Amino acid sequence: MSDAYGDRGNKDRSITKESKASMQPGPQHGEAHPAPGGPFLIGDTMTGGYGSGPDILHECTIAVDEGEIAVIVGPNGAGKSTAMKALFGMLDVRAGHVRLAGQDITELTPQDRVKQGMGFVPQTQNIFTSMTVEENLEMGAFIRTDDIRPTMEQVYDLFPILKEKRYQAAGELSGGQRQQVAVGRALMTRPKVLMLDEPTAGVSPIVMDELFDRIIEVARTGLPVLMVEQNARQALEIADKGYVLVQGRNAHTGTGKELLADPEVRQSFLGG
Repeated sequence: MSDAYGDRGNKDRSITKESKASMQPGPQHGEAHPAPGGPFLIGDTMTGGYGSGPDILHECTIAVDEGEIAVIVGPNGAGKSTAMKALFGMLDVRAGHVRLAGQDITELTPQDRVKQGMGFVPQTQNIFTSMTVEENLEMGAFIRTDDIRPTMEQVYDLFPILKEKRYQAAGELSGGQRQQVAVGRALMTRPKVLMLDEPTAGVSPIVMDELFDRIIEVARTGLPVLMVEQNARQALEIADKGYVLVQGRNAHTGTGKELLADPEVRQSFLGG
């Protein structure tokens, strides 16, 4: 993957962009408010936790811009997945804000954030195992009213094995293939930002490299990609931006190359 930073900015944005008519949000339980300026997606100084429990995040800031890959790394229990869930509206953000494409979406439910353009792939239970690959992709397009076939073909171009197995039950696939189904299903919404929680968990190093290659291809279309990743060194190698969290706080922030070269980051989080 030595050319990971080459040829970013591919002009084919067809997977990630919709017509204005098909991007209108549906009924919301909260409201989005104009918030121009700043990164394309940002969780700005987020503090919060689950329900009435204690704060897990403490003034944590995570951001990603169009065409970038941003990764969140850190030790177990650092709050990485919690930060991702805060961005997606799955826990209470008691202080701070979440903004997407010039809108403050802090008050929106996860369902309404999907309608605003968030594509989220959780680490587990991210496919319908009894459905075929193609049925999973069709489920991903549930919010759309236009013709989904061109997007499905683009997903099949990105993940050729899925086209080969499109009539097979997703639960019969390998772990890496299941992750491709999960990512493909998120792309079927034609999101404005793709969020991946541990996309390479439990897969072999070869499959991990293949998934990272596909993630690079997605970012080249202009779609921002934000992911939580335990394989920190490999993730930072493809990252434009990296966030190291410790106990729910920002410990280190920089480009992927800067963090890989930081002696403290290497010693504490990358094995020296």
